[in-house]
Amino acid sequence: MTKAELARVRGALEARQAELEELLRSREVIAVNSSADIFDQIQYATERDLAVGVLERKSARLSEVRAALRRIQLGTFGICLDCEEEISPKRLAAMPWASSCIVCRESAEDRLASPGMAA
Repeated sequence: MTKAELARVRGALEARQAELEELLRSREVIAVNSSADIFDQIQYATERDLAVGVLERKSARLSEVRAALRRIQLGTFGICLDCEEEISPKRLAAMPWASSCIVCRESAEDRLASPGMAA
């Protein structure tokens, strides 16, 4: 990856980091709403559970973005953490925070999907 490409990726990751940090600052979506109506209480609880799930996914993505920025600083960006082969440029263009090549990622997903199977 050229220095210009790396700088472009760093800029995209930093922008995504700022966006995620801003989204995670707003926690009002998980505020507890009270109501005398049981159906409203159920709806509020469901909405809160969904909002918590979204916040958890955004937080996990923020961690991935920060890790990718660290790999840029360390000079290991674009190298699969599992097999140490180069991650394809197409994968990095789609997911600049990717830490694994597509082969290792699919292998990990297969192991998670069928935990009783030997890898």
